[in-house]
Amino acid sequence: MTAHVLDNPALASLTGPHARFAERRGRVLRYPLDVSPWLALPDDPGAQDWADLAALAGPGAEVALAGYAGPVPADWEITFEAEGVQLVDDGVAAAPDPEAVVLGPADVPEMLDLVERTRPGPFLSRTVDMGTYLGIRREGALVAMAGERLHPPGWTEISAVCTDPAARGEGLATRLVLAVAHGIRARGETPFLHAGARNTGAIRLYESLGFRLRRRTAFLAARVPQEQAVGVAQGTSSPGGVHAL
Repeated sequence: MTAHVLDNPALASLTGPHARFAERRGRVLRYPLDVSPWLALPDDPGAQDWADLAALAGPGAEVALAGYAGPVPADWEITFEAEGVQLVDDGVAAAPDPEAVVLGPADVPEMLDLVERTRPGPFLSRTVDMGTYLGIRREGALVAMAGERLHPPGWTEISAVCTDPAARGEGLATRLVLAVAHGIRARGETPFLHAGARNTGAIRLYESLGFRLRRRTAFLAARVPQEQAVGVAQGTSSPGGVHAL
């Protein structure tokens, strides 16, 4: 049976609409390290794929594997593992928001500051290049944002949903999710998103907005073994690391 593009969304993104970002070795792809920490393995990774991943990442690097829940080679150290859920649009009341403004490269310092204070998930200096990000400002200060991350064909992930603690309780995150969803729908695509399985409050909120659970997934990070990476990485690109999930 053919896998759904959302079963391996990073791979579908990097071989599809986000191919311009793809850094590749063999069947393994990744985003540039200042765009996203996610790497993509093929659906059936073998020993050569793990060797290619080690060479692409570099000795001792920590790698984040989007949606991968399979086994990791015995000499790789799992550094982070958590259950997640994937939710898809099932009648979301998407709508533009008159207060939302489009955020761009000039806004990145404020976006990074908001992410640092709210911890919605990975957001790096060029994550804004992955899609449209919207924000709400109060007295000039960015107090809430949401945007687009993974982009499998026909789908776009909503991510980086966060609100300054001082502005919570006003429904700003909900408004921005609906506004981002509106933009995705306007392109003829379908919104989806991920959340931690233990984040029941967020899941209930998304379900109340019209998202439904599609599947359970995994958030996994693992460290490349020093010895293996040295053995396979000669002549490959310089190493890089992953600092957050």
